[in-house]
Amino acid sequence: MVASDERSGRGEVRPSVVREATRLFAERGFDGTALQDIADAVGVSKPAVLHYFPSKEHVRDAVLDGFLAHWKEALPQLLFAAPTGLGRFEAIFGAVRRFFAEDPYRARIILREMLDRPEAIRALLREAVRPWLEAIAGFIRAGQAGGTHHPDLDPEAYLLQMLQVVIAAGVSNPVLPVALEDDLAKARARSDRELDRIARAALFVARDPVSPPKPTRAPTKRRPTKR
Repeated sequence: MVASDERSGRGEVRPSVVREATRLFAERGFDGTALQDIADAVGVSKPAVLHYFPSKEHVRDAVLDGFLAHWKEALPQLLFAAPTGLGRFEAIFGAVRRFFAEDPYRARIILREMLDRPEAIRALLREAVRPWLEAIAGFIRAGQAGGTHHPDLDPEAYLLQMLQVVIAAGVSNPVLPVALEDDLAKARARSDRELDRIARAALFVARDPVSPPKPTRAPTKRRPTKR
C-alpha cells in the first residue's frame, strides 16, 4: 500500500505530511488532529504516513525540526552577508518577517505549542533558540560599543521582544490590519512598515541631521589708500 501511495503522482509523501500537519496542527491543535486527518489531507493512506513517521508525536517533531533546520542554515548567512549594522538588521528582521508571512500557519502552530506544551517549548528555547539570540546579540553589543545602537538596550531581551511581536503579527495579520482600511493588502503593508520603523528606532541611535555648511563670504578687496 505504501508503494502504491508513493507512485500516486502526488509528490513525495514526507514533505507533504509535514506541510499538511503544520496546517492542521495550527488550525485544530495537536490533540484535535488525528493521523488519519493528516493522511486524508495528503491524499495517502494512514500506513503510508506511518511508514515515514512512527507516531503523531514524530510528525510534530518533524514540523518543529523543519523550522529549526531552516534557521540553522539561514541565520549564519544573514549575519555575515551584510557588511553594516543597518544592512544586517534589515536582512535578519526582513527574513524573520517573511518566514512567518509566507505561511501564517507557522506562527499559529508556535503559539499553540507554547500554550499546549509550555515545558517542551521551554526546553526547545533553551537548547536551540537561546544560542541564536546570543550570537545576534554579539553584533548588537559591537554596535553599542561603536555608538550606533542604544547603550541601555538589553540585546537578548530586545531580540526576544521583536520575535514575539513578529509571531503575534503573523497570527493576527490575516485579520487585524483591516481595522486600518478595507484593502487588506494595503493595511498589512502599512502595519509592516510601522513594525519595521519601531524595531529600527528601538535599536539604532538617532543621528542629528548634518547642518549644511554656512556659505563663506568672499574676501573683500581693499582699495589702495592715497598718500
